Amino acid sequence: MFSGWTRSLHEISIFHNAASPPSVKTLGMLRSALSGPYPPGQGTAPLQFNLEVIEGPPTADQLTTILSFLPSRHDSAPSAASVFLSAHPSSAGSSDAASLDSVARLGRDRPSTFKWPIVVDWNAGTASVGDEASVSSILEQLRQKRDGK
Repeated sequence: MFSGWTRSLHEISIFHNAASPPSVKTLGMLRSALSGPYPPGQGTAPLQFNLEVIEGPPTADQLTTILSFLPSRHDSAPSAASVFLSAHPSSAGSSDAASLDSVARLGRDRPSTFKWPIVVDWNAGTASVGDEASVSSILEQLRQKRDGK
């Protein structure tokens, strides 16, 4: 009878770097999904979710959770550095980049070393690191839920 009260909007966070073109483009895509028909040109209504824009990298604790949300790879578990850090020359000399604390610190101190953006749907347990197609997949899951599919 009161099941509507238990429904909550998905909480989506984007860890954003305004100097990163992919991050700027992805933030625009998320905002567009909130403000206009989704999918663009086909949908009838915007998606409904709470969007939190965080200017900077995740903390080490958040990185741990985000790693658990990423699709598992059967061959081997990737290191945090390989998931979150780019192959940017400024990250190459960092031998301490293996731990989540050092990855978080490196992202804070040298943002150009991070793969931007990081988008997380905390309710669905899904995440995307530096990949626009994965963000589209997160939005598609929300669309399917909205449309009852």
